[in-house]
Amino acid sequence: MNPDDPRARRTRAALRDAALALAADRPPASVTIAAVAAAAGVNRATVYQHYPDRDALLADAMGDAVTAVVDQAALCPLRAPGEVPPEPLVRLFEQIAARRAHYARLLSADGSARFAAELRDRLAAALRDRFAAGQRPAVGPQVPAGVHAAWLAGALVGVIADASAATSPVAPERLAAACWTLITT
Repeated sequence: MNPDDPRARRTRAALRDAALALAADRPPASVTIAAVAAAAGVNRATVYQHYPDRDALLADAMGDAVTAVVDQAALCPLRAPGEVPPEPLVRLFEQIAARRAHYARLLSADGSARFAAELRDRLAAALRDRFAAGQRPAVGPQVPAGVHAAWLAGALVGVIADASAATSPVAPERLAAACWTLITT
């Protein structure tokens, strides 16, 4: 199947939309291929023509959201002075807030390990690229750049998971301010 075929693109979009709609209302483990197929108006075999399993479908469905978060992380200065968090960090948490239910479910214990790994890996890659370009905060030679990027990415995913699962939503500005304090301290 040609992924550039307009029908294939429409089908994949319908499958992603259906998966996101279902994942917003229930734990990812209960989002079955049959339920996604029914919600998208296709048969199960069609789903498997596009995705090997539910986790691959959910990770792809959240791909644009992950890209938006990674893009903001890549724009965030890591050496800016002051207590006010940089605007890209605030926008990052605004992106998270816009998909709060999805992040809460996908990063939960019953969520998608593939999604969590993809989010962490893409954040770490963006940070490694920034560090390679000379935009790394001073931490000393004992901390390799790869370890530093992995630590920051893992910490950010942890904050995203915690904030998304919180009973009361925390304002993006407040989350950004807390993270900024941790990053710059």
